[in-house]
Amino acid sequence: MPKNASGYYWWCQIGGWGFLFLVMLLFLPAINNEPINGRVIIHFGLMVLSGILATHLFREVLRRYRWLQSPIEKTFPKLLLGVLLTCIADSLIRMGVIDALHISLTKGKIDFMTRLIVTTFESGFFIVPWTLIYYFYHYIDKSRNQQLDTLKLEAVVKELELKTIKSHINPHFIFNALNSIRALVDENPARARTAITELSNILRSSMQAEKQETVTFEKELNIVKDYLALEHIRFEDRLRVEYEIDEDTLDQPIPPMMLQTLVENAIKHGISKQLNGGIVKIVSDFKDDYHEMVIQNTGSLNGGSLNGDGFGLSSTRNRLQLLFGKKANFDIREVSGHLVQAVVLIPVDLSK
Repeated sequence: MPKNASGYYWWCQIGGWGFLFLVMLLFLPAINNEPINGRVIIHFGLMVLSGILATHLFREVLRRYRWLQSPIEKTFPKLLLGVLLTCIADSLIRMGVIDALHISLTKGKIDFMTRLIVTTFESGFFIVPWTLIYYFYHYIDKSRNQQLDTLKLEAVVKELELKTIKSHINPHFIFNALNSIRALVDENPARARTAITELSNILRSSMQAEKQETVTFEKELNIVKDYLALEHIRFEDRLRVEYEIDEDTLDQPIPPMMLQTLVENAIKHGISKQLNGGIVKIVSDFKDDYHEMVIQNTGSLNGGSLNGDGFGLSSTRNRLQLLFGKKANFDIREVSGHLVQAVVLIPVDLSK
């Protein structure tokens, strides 16, 4: 329970019952043709004090036995019984004090059971609304807290999934890059040293990108250019690279290492399997309300499958869904017998 919940409760108790006291003091004497005097004030004051006492005891029962935590269908019979017993307790307290102080406003003699029934019915006019207000306040508060807990849990799960995906992507990339460098060590040491410099630039950018859930397209594109420069040392003339970039898209947010992963996939499953190599083309432009990124490469999908079940492709789908929801889209397909095209659509934030 929040630290200020108890104070808030007592402010509501005193304020609510105090308002009721003023209403009775102003209107009931006029209805009953009873002048306002000390006996009337004490009588109504007693009603308020006994009401506060009875409802507070009822509240303690609700909290002690956790009735508000149970489903309404299980709690309802208990609430009915609790309200009835609270009304009876309130009536007995009032009747006892009224008789002791001789401040009854009822004229004539009335037997005990009749007085108890009438007073209990009278108490119900105040205690039933109190119970409904108290119950529904906590019901709404409980629902709101559950929604907040659900949102917090979803946020934690989202963060863990993103970190898990990232932890897989970076080792996956490093392994492939080191294989490229290893192939150059004996064949051409000078170029191997150049490759190590390129890898150093890529790793530095990668470590910086991991601190954020998104990076600008320009920053990601620079990583990709370093990567392609590294791979060009390995493939030489077998790898041809083309760029078609709308400069207005350079500041658009994308998941870090996502574009690099798709380009790496194009190299590994496309260019490396072609005897004469091929082309990798990167296109970035706006399409309707989306930032569209297209990665084309010479080659074909394995078995003609359009699903793309490799880790890089599945991680791309997962990250887009986690970061941008259902509006984002990813698709990879063969557009001809010798060209594979991966398309990423990220909704543009028009509020900026």
